[in-house]
Amino acid sequence: MEIKILKNILGANDQIAAKNRELMAKHEVFAVNIMASPGAGKTSVVLQTIRALKNKTRIGVIEGDIASSIDAETVAKEGIPVVQINTGGECHLESFQIQNALNNLPLPDIDLMLIENVGNLVCPAEFSIGEDLKVLIASVPEGDDKPYKYPLMFNTVDAIVLNKIDLLPYVKFDVDGFTKTVKTINPKVELFKVSCTTEEGIQPWAKWLLARMKSK
Repeated sequence: MEIKILKNILGANDQIAAKNRELMAKHEVFAVNIMASPGAGKTSVVLQTIRALKNKTRIGVIEGDIASSIDAETVAKEGIPVVQINTGGECHLESFQIQNALNNLPLPDIDLMLIENVGNLVCPAEFSIGEDLKVLIASVPEGDDKPYKYPLMFNTVDAIVLNKIDLLPYVKFDVDGFTKTVKTINPKVELFKVSCTTEEGIQPWAKWLLARMKSK
C-alpha cells in the first residue's frame, strides 16, 4: 500500500511538472533545478551565475527553503525577478509549488530560470519540477565520499559544480578520486570546479550553462 501511495504522489507531481515544462517552453524559458546539501553554497553559486550572465541573458530565480526569505532578499539585490517558496518543513520542492511560483513571475521577460531547491541530497532527486537541466552543487568541506552515500542524486544530474575549491589546501579532499567516482556513477555528467570566493571556474561554468540554454 505504501508503494502504491508513493507512485500516486509521484504520478501527480509528474503531471504538473509536464505542465510547468510546457508553460516555460511556450515562453522560451530554460529552467535549471539546482540541488545540494545544506551549506554547499547553492545561493553563492546562483549569485555568481547571475553576475556572470545577467548582461547576456534575462534571468529569473525561484528560491526554495524550509523557512525564511533570506536567500530571496539576497538575490533580489541583483535586480532580477525572484520568488521565495517556503515548504514549511518539506525537504524538497514539488511541481505544484513551482507552478504557483511561475504564475507570479514575468515569464515573457525571462530566458533562464534558476531554481534553488531545498538543501537535501535525497528527496529532490526523486521529484521532477519541469526543469530542463538538473545541477548538483557539491563542496570540498563535505568530503569526497558523497557520491557513494547518495548515488541516486549523482546519477540523476546533468552537471556537478564542485564548490569551495579555494579550501583544498586546508581540507582533505581527493579531487581525482571524487572525479573518478562521479564519472563511474554518471559517465555523461559535466564537472566544474569553482570557488565563489575567488571566482575561479565561474566563467567556464557560466559559459557552458549559456551554451546549453541556447542549444535547447
